[in-house]
Amino acid sequence: MLKEAIYHRPKNNYAYAYNNETLHIRLRTKKDDVTSVNLIHGDPYNWEDGAWIIDKAEMMKSGSTELFDYWFVEIKPPFRRLRYGFEINSLEESVVYAERGFYDEIPTDDTAYYFCFPFLNEADVFKAPSWAKDTVWYQIFPERFANGDPSINPKNTLAWESKEPATNNFFGGDFEGVIQHLDHLVELGIGGIYFTPIFKAFSNHKYDTIDYMEIDPQFGTKETFKRLVDECHKRDIKVMLDAVFNHSGYLFEPFQDVLKNQEKSKYKDWFHLKEFPIVTEPIPNYDAFAFVPSMPKLNTEHPEVKSYLLEVGKYWAKEFNIDGWRLDVANEVDHAFWREFRTAVKSINPELYILGEIWHDSMPWLQGDQFDAVMNYPFTNGALDFFAKDKISAEKFTNIISDVIHSYPQNINEVAFNLLGSHDTPRVLTICKENIDKLKLLYTFQLSFPGAPCIYYGDEIGMTGKQDPGCRKCMIWDEERQDRDLFEFVQTLLKLRKEYKAIGSDGTINFIDANNENNTVIYSKTYENDTFIYILSNNPNKVTLKTPPSLIHKNGLNVLTNQSMTYNTELTLEGYEIKIVKL
Repeated sequence: MLKEAIYHRPKNNYAYAYNNETLHIRLRTKKDDVTSVNLIHGDPYNWEDGAWIIDKAEMMKSGSTELFDYWFVEIKPPFRRLRYGFEINSLEESVVYAERGFYDEIPTDDTAYYFCFPFLNEADVFKAPSWAKDTVWYQIFPERFANGDPSINPKNTLAWESKEPATNNFFGGDFEGVIQHLDHLVELGIGGIYFTPIFKAFSNHKYDTIDYMEIDPQFGTKETFKRLVDECHKRDIKVMLDAVFNHSGYLFEPFQDVLKNQEKSKYKDWFHLKEFPIVTEPIPNYDAFAFVPSMPKLNTEHPEVKSYLLEVGKYWAKEFNIDGWRLDVANEVDHAFWREFRTAVKSINPELYILGEIWHDSMPWLQGDQFDAVMNYPFTNGALDFFAKDKISAEKFTNIISDVIHSYPQNINEVAFNLLGSHDTPRVLTICKENIDKLKLLYTFQLSFPGAPCIYYGDEIGMTGKQDPGCRKCMIWDEERQDRDLFEFVQTLLKLRKEYKAIGSDGTINFIDANNENNTVIYSKTYENDTFIYILSNNPNKVTLKTPPSLIHKNGLNVLTNQSMTYNTELTLEGYEIKIVKL
């Protein structure tokens, strides 16, 4: 047994409160090194005749990565406190692992040997909005979705789809256009819209904010936006806005004052300025997003900046009843600001969803005091590398996804924002080299994975495009040019997700088989008495593989074809075939 690989730490993703009465506990061991694990546990104050009273609970193997196995158990301590350790068994030996190290026998003379979960305080339980895990999002880049009111077109607006998208051209997308096409989202089965920034800005992407309190005129008025939110809510569609608090735009009034008055400006401490006079070339002599001079970084530690931005967060929640904030470049803003931001906006609406844009391990932001979720790019990258790019093997893919699952507590995974593409990435069909079958595989996996999936506008009808600006084409509204078969396939997956809890965030995912030779993956989704088996062939050719022993002779219904099937010793799959079988 390789003891150096064994790891546990109370709190974070290894021991956490799932709800007000339940603890989840995980242990990491070397892959294929351990045969079984028992949790040794008890109340720290329960003693008899000088010995601590303990119980044992069997832990289940919850997943594996390239190097490690993970073990899991759910415990409901009667007095909401726990001391615990692990009895770890291999073919050669058994050891006890606790906070102070390894032992040959279970110590019962002192609970100080053991890991401690001191008390399950309700205030410490991670709580996201109750509706978040059941929501399927749809990302809209407003300038390119639909032009519903040409009278407010910006200067030099182009006819819809008349040219390829560029960093500096406009096609007149607006709120009225979104309102006119809400039925498209209802038909698809969408439960929430994530809008990229809508506030007054210079660019077509609007990430260079001029005024955080005003709607950009090309999108409409505040009255139009309020009507848009109301129309969405009538259709049970949530609305999430994009806030850029890491940096402002070049034309933001306080920054213009700095440019005008230099060191005499009353706003000079609103930004991270290094010297005067201000210069922008060859690189700015002030902190900015990346090195982009038109996006000066805001000093969110400054009391006036903090007060202003917190008021922005509260204003749009209070006056327009929005349901969520997506926070741009969230990892470059200080944690103290995000804690105050959460308190401020949740005081207006406790059920408001807070989503951070973070591309890496995000546990420091997901302690329950800052964000409800982050954009789950580790999930995105793993799925794209396997299904779209053929960059990794089936086994490597399942290892990556298992690592994603075990990186966060379950209640965080249930509301994670799982995307395949966005305004920052090439279109997912383009990444698939325009292979629709591969895109269907991706959607099948995404829409069966725990979390809140997001579809980028137009991906559901087969739109293509390279990295920005190519991924920001005008939405195609001519149904003759839409891939309606793809649309209906995604629609079916969304209906299944809504109908069965096992398919959505409540369902536990378990990888059954990953076949490198045939490039196939089999996994289950389970909730209470419902179990679905997903069989995905990422192979253009017909393949035959051995049926996993746990499935042999079991009967089921393929919910995609409504056909019954029995698992024999061999399983034959057509090229890129997808089976979703309800046992």
